[in-house]
Amino acid sequence: MLDIQYIRDNPEVVAQKAKQKNVKVDIPKLLEVDAQRRQLLGDAELLRQLRNQQAASTKGQKPSPEQIEQGKVLKTKLAKIEAELEAVETKFNDLHKKVPNVSLDTVPVGATEDENVVVKTVGEPPKFSFKAKSDAELGSLHDTIDKERAAKVAGARFAYLKGDVVRLQFAIMQFVMDSLSDEKLIARLVKENNLKVSSKPFTPVLPPAMVKTEPYEASARLDAEEVTYKLAQDDLWMNASAEHSLCTMYMNEILDEKDLPIRYLGYATSFRREAGSYGKDTEGIFRMHQFDKMEMEVFSTAETGLDEHKLLVAIQEYLVQQLELPYQLIQKCTADIGKPNAQGVDINTWMPAQQQYRETHTADYMTDYQARRLQTRVRRTSGAVELVHTNDATAFAMGRILKAIMENYQKDDGTIRVPKVLKPYIGGRA
Repeated sequence: MLDIQYIRDNPEVVAQKAKQKNVKVDIPKLLEVDAQRRQLLGDAELLRQLRNQQAASTKGQKPSPEQIEQGKVLKTKLAKIEAELEAVETKFNDLHKKVPNVSLDTVPVGATEDENVVVKTVGEPPKFSFKAKSDAELGSLHDTIDKERAAKVAGARFAYLKGDVVRLQFAIMQFVMDSLSDEKLIARLVKENNLKVSSKPFTPVLPPAMVKTEPYEASARLDAEEVTYKLAQDDLWMNASAEHSLCTMYMNEILDEKDLPIRYLGYATSFRREAGSYGKDTEGIFRMHQFDKMEMEVFSTAETGLDEHKLLVAIQEYLVQQLELPYQLIQKCTADIGKPNAQGVDINTWMPAQQQYRETHTADYMTDYQARRLQTRVRRTSGAVELVHTNDATAFAMGRILKAIMENYQKDDGTIRVPKVLKPYIGGRA
């Protein structure tokens, strides 16, 4: 959530920033309900003080009939105000939760994702003397992707991955873990990008595959039921990405400043309904109901939050560059960065079969928006307690990066070369 005091002090800015995100909010109504809430809180507190004073004045002695009557009146008034306050609090919270985070001034203003800005293009798309096959065609040719039998077992948009594609996925996983646990590499990226953050490496984490409603909603990452799967008989949702059960990890906790930044590399099998996707995205493994994903999550102080975001983007670029895949770095516009984000960056990787760059990575900087409702805080060395800043970013979404490798590294006979950096993890195979 956004700081209510910030909204009180900057109502026009908040309204304008929400409009730039295409988010409908009623800031005047929120402030009106906020005023009612504060008035009722003050009234309730005054009545509690009067009750306490009365109790203190009659302590150890029998109250008079007038005092008994006065106590009943105070009790009735307090009960009435508390009931009003509960209703107003509900209305206030509903309005407050709808207010999106304020985008940074560096975020381009745009009404749709078409107004995202290409910051740079790295690498040249491969030139084939043959028509490039898609991941679906290559998977069928080598019997490494079987969606027909998966549909028989689980329905559409699932797949059996087999053989070398599975080996390739595990090679990618090990490569990423080795890279992100290498403090020298992190230090190099920090220095190259002139960042004022530590070289602390990432800790690998296998997070829960399910999240309860309260933390999921507090994270501002719970989509509607048409997007996120919910267990019918339990207060549990299927994890839609590893960061959803990582960012909630320290809910209602106070961390020590000496432990920050906390950097995690989460791996999770995740689930999304992916409603509304169609066409070629449904053919291969680019957009599935079930997918594996490696995600970076960082908890930091406010001062280092933006540099942590830049570090995550630098890591993403490093990983894609090591695979020698052509890509574009995208600065997402206000309409595309998402409700909890202050800034968002994508990497779109070249897909030869579609002859276009497609999103494979995203990096989200939430400032303290996510931490406020989760109440994830840090005790500074001064003793002050503040909200942490949170960041998350894709290391690799496996289906998407497998598609990119298969298509970019294919040969005219349909065989697929292994990226040089992955050969040590796959038995040196070509």
